[in-house]
Amino acid sequence: MSTSLFAPLFDPLLDRAHAHASGFLRDLPQRFVGARAGRDEMLAALDAPLPPRGEDPAAVIDLLARHAERGASACASPRYFGFVIGGALPVALAADWLVSTWDQNAGIHVISPIAAAMEEIAARWLLELFDLPRESGVGFVTGCQMAHFTCLAAARHGVLRRAGWDVEADGLFGAPRIHVVASEEAHVTADVALRYLGLGTRSLVHVPADEQGRMRADRLREVLATLQGPTIVCAQAGNVNTGAFDPLREIGEAARAHGAWLHVDGAFGLWARASADRRVLADGIELADSWATDAHKWLNVPYDSGVAIVRHAQDHRDAMTSAAAYLIQTRGAERDAVDWVPEFSRRARGIPVYATLRALGRDGVADLVDRCCARARQFAQLLAAQPGVRILNDVVLNQVLVRFGDDDALTREVIEGVQRDGTCWASGTTWHSLAAMRISVSNWATSEADVVASAAAMVRVLGRVLGSQGDAEST
Repeated sequence: MSTSLFAPLFDPLLDRAHAHASGFLRDLPQRFVGARAGRDEMLAALDAPLPPRGEDPAAVIDLLARHAERGASACASPRYFGFVIGGALPVALAADWLVSTWDQNAGIHVISPIAAAMEEIAARWLLELFDLPRESGVGFVTGCQMAHFTCLAAARHGVLRRAGWDVEADGLFGAPRIHVVASEEAHVTADVALRYLGLGTRSLVHVPADEQGRMRADRLREVLATLQGPTIVCAQAGNVNTGAFDPLREIGEAARAHGAWLHVDGAFGLWARASADRRVLADGIELADSWATDAHKWLNVPYDSGVAIVRHAQDHRDAMTSAAAYLIQTRGAERDAVDWVPEFSRRARGIPVYATLRALGRDGVADLVDRCCARARQFAQLLAAQPGVRILNDVVLNQVLVRFGDDDALTREVIEGVQRDGTCWASGTTWHSLAAMRISVSNWATSEADVVASAAAMVRVLGRVLGSQGDAEST
């Protein structure tokens, strides 16, 4: 097919998609933040028998865009505060469009030297930004779930190798038992990774946490004293509810004294290392053996983008790599991504990370983290000043836990009311048996005005709920 015929096949559809995308982005700061349609409406609008001859591509693109207006949440909105979701920076979104356009399979260098080079550079920049051991292995995965899987696969390999067992060749049947120690506040993704790896959740030994969700280092030392054999300790940098950090230096020293592998869940908290103000929270994190984080959270690149980092690059590579006679794999300095991640065929997700780090620089990443933390403190100050509103956590990072009227039912009703209101969107949680609203500030575009408007909406909904309850009591 000639060039003159090829481009016209794409241009009209790409122009149409660009127009829809621009409209969506233009309306994003003002639009209703939550989704306004559920399963039934979406199925009614989109479900149909598989067409025998297909439909007009332009009509299909228009259909998608039209129903995204009601069926898609405005997750990239500056007033979306649910689930630690960042919005895509303009440079990250533009780079991601190029990734889809180039359609590179980033599995091995020979297929895409540009993807391999950008991921190699982005990996080096991340190690510098986080100030982690420069010899570490780095893999770009779908998210923190697979980052945990990758890091804990390396940990499984490493601790069993030291015990004289080759888990990749011989499996787990008959292998020395691996003890896995984690806080009672550990995120569920660590449990899932253990299931995937055949270690099972019953291998977990839980350590008590304090009132902010931080692992108690004294109790960790007591637990480790009772264990013999291969051991993995899982710590947390940024509790999913409070944002609190485990005492990482004490945990690191205890793990090293025991000969245990230390893995850190830094899904969003690892980015505190980029901030001069917040870096102290992660003191001692460099003592760990592996770290998992997300770029689609605080770096604000599009989904999906996670990062697995392993101090012992050979353990990382041995746990992940694969080879086949038909492949052309490097024997030199070139990077084959398949050596560092579970996937073989995958998109070049490291390119938006490269573009964003290059566009922001070290100072830009620090400013992004600092601004989100400042907006979280602003939320806490505005809401705490209201009668009947209580902040449950020490706001040390970007997480705020809010309780209304010291009442579970009232708190849940306010959360639902805020979601229906559409000014902003925040999720609910249960913290130490108390219902709470969970506010996560992770978006580059969230301004002071956004926080003021969102806090006002929360207070307005609270007043409306209390008013309706009063009316109900009077009748």
